[in-house]
Amino acid sequence: MATKKKAKTKRKSGLTQTTYSLSPELQEIVGAKKLTRPQVVKQLWVYIKKHKLQDSKNRRMINPDKKLSEVIGKKSVDMLKLAGLLSKHIK
Repeated sequence: MATKKKAKTKRKSGLTQTTYSLSPELQEIVGAKKLTRPQVVKQLWVYIKKHKLQDSKNRRMINPDKKLSEVIGKKSVDMLKLAGLLSKHIK
């Protein structure tokens, strides 16, 4: 007797499915008008690394340039707080 195996499908959570409209300031950094939250964070890190905005001594700290300061503020920010600071730029 042959048994049939069901193909496991990976469920997508709400965070990875929902596409959000981005503020004009954030659009300049990530290069898109609409993205999912994980895509926004990924593109933000691409920008941070490209412009060498991580502190040289403490790599957890992000030192914003003029463009990034419009999104996360002018002070240095711990990398774990980046996602929270993005919420007002994601609709």
